[in-house]
Amino acid sequence: MRSFARPIVVAFGSNLGDRRGAIENAAVQVGRILSNFRLSTLIETTPVGPGLDGDPLYLNAVGVGDSILPARELLARLLAIEAAAGRTRPRPGAPRVIDLDLILAGDEVIDEPDLKVPHPRFRERRFVLEPLASLAPDLRDPVTGMTVGELLRRLR
Repeated sequence: MRSFARPIVVAFGSNLGDRRGAIENAAVQVGRILSNFRLSTLIETTPVGPGLDGDPLYLNAVGVGDSILPARELLARLLAIEAAAGRTRPRPGAPRVIDLDLILAGDEVIDEPDLKVPHPRFRERRFVLEPLASLAPDLRDPVTGMTVGELLRRLR
């Protein structure tokens, strides 16, 4: 285990059931894992991806906190929160009660089949970058070296 805490970014999304309640409940649980946890405001977005046009709208948010836990342990805990909330995975992009994505873990770069940090698509996702920029605009992407604010400006 690390001896120093580094910033952790988690994206939250829900497009089934009580979306706000699911995100708020998950945020409480993530706040037990990460110290100094803060949750962005919630924003409503359309589903992104082929064939998802008819799916329900999402509520999205981003949380930022600190942890010494290894990225793999953080991912395992996020997946456990999803499972406890009733998350199923019938197909890629399927509507979900809660979706928790590990976006950043300090300056770590991990590229394994079941764990990719930074999240490979976060740089193209306004629904991640906008709320993250409201909390931590100066946080750096360890791959590009760009700040969250710079990534958001580039996306616009």
